[in-house]
Amino acid sequence: MAKAIMIQGTGSNVGKSVIVAGILRACRNRGMIVRPFKPQNMSNNAAVTADGGEIGRAQALQARACGVDPHTDMNPVLLKPQTATGAQVIVQGQLAGHQEARAFGRNKETLMPVVLQSFRRLGRQCDLIVVEGAGSPAETNLRAGDIANMGFARAAHVPVVLMGDIDRGGVIAQIVGTQAVLDAEDNAMIKGFCVNKFRGDRSLFDAGRDDIAARTRWPSLGVLPWFEHATRLPAEDVMDLPARARSGGSGLVVSVPQLPRISNFDDLDPLAAEPSVDLRMITAGNPIPADTDLVLLVGSKSTIGDLAALRATGWDIDIAAHIRRGGHMMGLCGGYQMLGNSISDPAGIEGEASTVQGLGHLAVNTVLEPHKNLSLRSGHHLDSGAALQGYEIHMGKTTGADCARPWLMLGDTHEGASSPNGRILGCYLHGIFASDAFRAAYLGSLGVQSSVTFEDQVEETLDALARHIEMYFDLDALLDAAAEIG
Repeated sequence: MAKAIMIQGTGSNVGKSVIVAGILRACRNRGMIVRPFKPQNMSNNAAVTADGGEIGRAQALQARACGVDPHTDMNPVLLKPQTATGAQVIVQGQLAGHQEARAFGRNKETLMPVVLQSFRRLGRQCDLIVVEGAGSPAETNLRAGDIANMGFARAAHVPVVLMGDIDRGGVIAQIVGTQAVLDAEDNAMIKGFCVNKFRGDRSLFDAGRDDIAARTRWPSLGVLPWFEHATRLPAEDVMDLPARARSGGSGLVVSVPQLPRISNFDDLDPLAAEPSVDLRMITAGNPIPADTDLVLLVGSKSTIGDLAALRATGWDIDIAAHIRRGGHMMGLCGGYQMLGNSISDPAGIEGEASTVQGLGHLAVNTVLEPHKNLSLRSGHHLDSGAALQGYEIHMGKTTGADCARPWLMLGDTHEGASSPNGRILGCYLHGIFASDAFRAAYLGSLGVQSSVTFEDQVEETLDALARHIEMYFDLDALLDAAAEIG
């Protein structure tokens, strides 16, 4: 009979996703069959699954830690923010519509049967499910109808370990305060706590750890040091992006405008890993540096809105000047759409029905369509013949004169568009820079050498993370606390 345990956090970005990945890899290395599960996620960084859906990128990484392909059951509810107050709602991998936050808050409990269905299906495949919560159970204003934290834990009878983040300060208050605001039945689900992201001599926190244990009567499962190599793993949260940039280094300068609804930004991770690449995240209010070699526009959850934000920041002027100076430009997915002459939204997918002018650097036009393209693709780079693979996740079709100069071949289909001089490229395929052969060929065309085998680096980092877990986390206590899935 499969068992389950849940890791909840005292807040967002306390490191739950990475620690869950490490627990899963450590258990797999012990010979267990394990699966990840996150009832509800909120992220614009999604992965396409082999069963034709999409889930949060963190669950795809956790699946990799388990040695299995990602599946939509691993993240049955995914919210993809599209406006300040609304999001696309993805249920078991498929688009179920758009809801404003207030409406979703009223209706979310109706998704609990779907969440439990996915959870129990996973339970039939493995020895252990490690569940990741979302945000914090201490957000009492969100407790009614909750499917992400204690609502799920109680419905599925899954014990909880509460994780705090000492790096942001106040970890004793984080954990003790969480207990203080939870009701008795929610508190009864918590079987222990741990502290993450400690820097320095851990013994200096022994008294703090013991104080938490005395106040809560929960056992400590560990004080985990800062895991230095976390940035080598694909990012899920846009908050992680600045830490992944290599600004100030030497080599090819790649500038990435950080748009408000940036998505699928794990496209940047392989470039950030390259010593010969100086990856710079450009935030609003800062110009694109004049020494930039390549401007990279990555995905967007709201292409028209982000295009307006790009113009409001003045980056359209910087991009035009960069191209006049002979610089290179690449747009992926939403970035590709922005590079064209126009973007039309006749169905009002991103707001009111409209047609807007694009940046005009590729002779293409995009029409947004209600159908979402979700597919895993493989093929090769036409110029070099280098093999590559990736995924499509977009709504819209792009056509025009520059599509007659494709630069990718996916199966028997040409993909992408390029300018007559070849310096401006666009395509719908995410994940191409993770393909070592393509990345080496493309960087070589820009005058620098690739020296990283990215996929091997991810595997090595997951194994290092598993060793980190075995050393600093009481994995045996975690497994003892896990409960059988009913």
